[in-house]
Amino acid sequence: MVTASGGGHGRVALVTGASRGIGAACAGALLEDGWQVVFAARDAARTTAAVEACTASEAQRARALAAAVDVGDPASVDDLFSIIRSRYGRLDLLFNNAGVFPPHRPVDEVSDTDWRDAVRTNVDGMFYVMQRAFRLMKSQRPQGGRIINNGSLAAYAPRPESVAYTATKHAVLGLTRAAALDGRAHGIAVGQIDIGNAATAMTAHVEGGALQADGSMRPETRLDLAHIAATVREIARMPNDVNVLSVTILPTTMPFVGRG
Repeated sequence: MVTASGGGHGRVALVTGASRGIGAACAGALLEDGWQVVFAARDAARTTAAVEACTASEAQRARALAAAVDVGDPASVDDLFSIIRSRYGRLDLLFNNAGVFPPHRPVDEVSDTDWRDAVRTNVDGMFYVMQRAFRLMKSQRPQGGRIINNGSLAAYAPRPESVAYTATKHAVLGLTRAAALDGRAHGIAVGQIDIGNAATAMTAHVEGGALQADGSMRPETRLDLAHIAATVREIARMPNDVNVLSVTILPTTMPFVGRG
């Protein structure tokens, strides 16, 4: 096992979708908290830039690794885990964050391509990465680890014109609950974070107006990424015999309870 440089605790974390947004913010927070962090995303150059932006010292740079992965491709995921095994020998935390949001369309207008892209990344990719993490966490000594899947409020309540995204996030909820059950015997805690309007490029439009269930357009507030990163960091600090099965974080005034 590779130990952390610069006084870190030496535990190893993998964050997918870590080239920007929620993933980059959470990977950076874990790095600051002493983790060795694998920043993984499809765009290698952007992922490397994210590592550079998140590392404030040489000690932190020694604990960060940029890795390219296409989560929807099982062979690419296998390559990623081969790197993790070779470099660290174990994995203590997975933040399974990579995902896409297809264009807003009524159900009858969703293209085959957009549907397949959503399922490939949000369901297939979530499963492939979680499965490989499970295999490593079961085989390593000491056994166990923690997996945090990035769900969505859409796992419980859809927005209009979001059938592909909503269907995939309902699937993530099922993946989380089934894996949490399977992980009990092996010290693997599996939970899910469901995030409201995070302040990323994907949600920039909501401040000007988001489509509501009654057909109206209303401005919505957004959540600073620092609060999301702090939540993931606090869950990651818990011992593996404590599971946060689900946690919801959203702007206080965002429509969710009673949405629709």
